[in-house]
Amino acid sequence: MKIIRSTKCSLKFTTEAKRQELRRVLEEYGRVVNCFIDVFWERAVEKSALLKEVVNRPETWLTARRRKVAAREAIDLIKAGQERAGADAIKPVHKGQRMSISCTIARLEAPKTAREFDAWLKLRCLGDDLGLDIPIRFHKHFHKLASHPGSVRLNSYIITAHDVQFSFEIETGRKREKGEPLGVDTGVNVLAALSTGLKLGIDIRPLIEAINRCEHGSKRQQKLRRALRQRMDEVAKEIMLLAPLMVVVEKLSQVTRGTKKRRRLGRKTRRLLSAWAYRYWLDRLRLACEWNRVSFRSVPPAYTSQRCSRCGHTEQGNRLSSELFRCRACGHTDSADVNAARNILSRFLTGAYGPGSQTTSLVMG
Repeated sequence: MKIIRSTKCSLKFTTEAKRQELRRVLEEYGRVVNCFIDVFWERAVEKSALLKEVVNRPETWLTARRRKVAAREAIDLIKAGQERAGADAIKPVHKGQRMSISCTIARLEAPKTAREFDAWLKLRCLGDDLGLDIPIRFHKHFHKLASHPGSVRLNSYIITAHDVQFSFEIETGRKREKGEPLGVDTGVNVLAALSTGLKLGIDIRPLIEAINRCEHGSKRQQKLRRALRQRMDEVAKEIMLLAPLMVVVEKLSQVTRGTKKRRRLGRKTRRLLSAWAYRYWLDRLRLACEWNRVSFRSVPPAYTSQRCSRCGHTEQGNRLSSELFRCRACGHTDSADVNAARNILSRFLTGAYGPGSQTTSLVMG
């Protein structure tokens, strides 16, 4: 099983003059990407159709290689937006803050004499006769990925005005064949309720409420958001310590969409959900599964909180409160979150969603 993991190295050793030149390249690259988006939004173009007359359409000082990469990124941005929103897709905008580069214009070399940093990232063929030599210092996470058995550094990079992202392809071995499958229900009160009855991350709600009380963008809010993400990372590791064969979760998306207009949720609940960071949590859990050779699956979330995991009776009245579940048909009583986790696992193992459920074996980390 192969996975891809990424790490970012700071550009703090770069001189201010080089930073300015890099910002100029990024701004021009973003402008060219947006030019291609304007063209391709009205008339869809496949990457195989990026011929010379198409690539040369925008007026720019970037080289042909950079223009072609910009055209490809424009196509990817349009497709990603349309896949997420369908007919409601909005024309994407590239902000000129990041750029993908490959080994055709970039080369990582060890310095001959300098001791302040570990490598030069040499960028060529940018355009306007511009070349940049960017000093890089590696850190603990970089060395961890580079030294992992079966790790290969990829010859492509993502560069911003502040850092460079390196990617590694890592062979982790065959997926785990022993252990029990595990259903995981995720929520604001309990981050991870497991089908075994265990509850993890029961302390995240105070963190989320504290985030909402802070001024938006303040240093304290940023600190609390980091603490919330760190707690989510810890819970993902705790789940991996249980050595599951498989982890099954709900396929959550846009949990607050339309709730204000339709009065489905109160203001306080909407604020809690907006700071919940459920996408980050599910992403970290998925990455932990991949690193530990655990299969990761997702199923639709419909009625998992209303269905009785014992007899299968589904009714809204089964959910007595946010914490308690009692079946009106068989009288089964359980934690609402644990009952939902058992339904999630059952839906994958015995339902129609098993064969078509989501599985991921190669993602960017």
